[in-house]
Amino acid sequence: MTNTDVTPGAGPASVVRWARRRLTGGLAPIVGILAVICVALAARQPDFFAPVSLLAFLKTAAPLIILAAGQYFVIVSGEFDLSVGSLVTAEVVIAARLIDNEPGRTWPVVAVLFAVGLLVGLVNGVVTTALRVPSFITTLAMYLILVGAVFLWTGGSPRGGLTEQFRLLGRRGWENVPVVEVVPYAVVLLLAIGVAAVLLMRSDFGRTLVAVGDNPRTAELAGARVGWTKTIAFLLSGVSAAVAAILLGGFAGVSGNVGQGLEFAAITAVVLGGVALGGGRGSVVGAMLGALTLKLLFTLFNFYAVSGAAETVAQGVIIVAAVAIANLRRR
Repeated sequence: MTNTDVTPGAGPASVVRWARRRLTGGLAPIVGILAVICVALAARQPDFFAPVSLLAFLKTAAPLIILAAGQYFVIVSGEFDLSVGSLVTAEVVIAARLIDNEPGRTWPVVAVLFAVGLLVGLVNGVVTTALRVPSFITTLAMYLILVGAVFLWTGGSPRGGLTEQFRLLGRRGWENVPVVEVVPYAVVLLLAIGVAAVLLMRSDFGRTLVAVGDNPRTAELAGARVGWTKTIAFLLSGVSAAVAAILLGGFAGVSGNVGQGLEFAAITAVVLGGVALGGGRGSVVGAMLGALTLKLLFTLFNFYAVSGAAETVAQGVIIVAAVAIANLRRR
């Protein structure tokens, strides 16, 4: 049982040891895969890694990376969250309907979106832990509920509109920055969430979360509140979906399928990042790098004009391969 985001001490020497363990241990595979894909991208599109192009790419990748961070908390605790994709869609549709192009409604509706994300996470957590319904079933049911509710509410065609204030985070950034010209707000938000996630996993809560995922019975005997810890993980996943919805809605606008498939992409990213599906092992940094790698892989597919269906095939292959490799390593 190891929390790969927990490091002893705070001095320079301990930081060096921590970095060495990450690059030679759990993060080595995903860093290697990421490097190979980056080389392939550079060979196909040499200017892809120019500062302006790279920041534009990170702006579009930010929602998936943030979702992967939220999914990490759930998976490392030993559970699943299949509802995040439909939650993202529901959040965007709700925002458009409630704001309806009225600037004064923007920030109250943003608060509503976070409340909805927390509510969905709370329901998922309580049903899973208190009612003992497997999280796969709980979140699959929530997925169906949200998809059906969105369709009933909109009739299959989302209504309303998003204001420029709402679309600020997804589209705009700090301008007139030397070298890069514009630093997207989405990238800054992504960095802030990444730092917060790492610090959270280095806290007592992070240690408890990993212990619960590794062996809930042992963690409970040691005094951990297993149900509450897992519920918090679902709450964090719900909040990450709200943030992703705000960024996606801001960037792409209103759509009834904006979150379609994101739940599987997030799970694939987490597994690709070396997180064990059974819980108790893995790094939030690895999960976020997994999402970045997956997004880069899809970009490479686009450059080579590979069919979009290949993305789904790749996700399936990655999940099976990652689980098989993890089982072999455990043996």
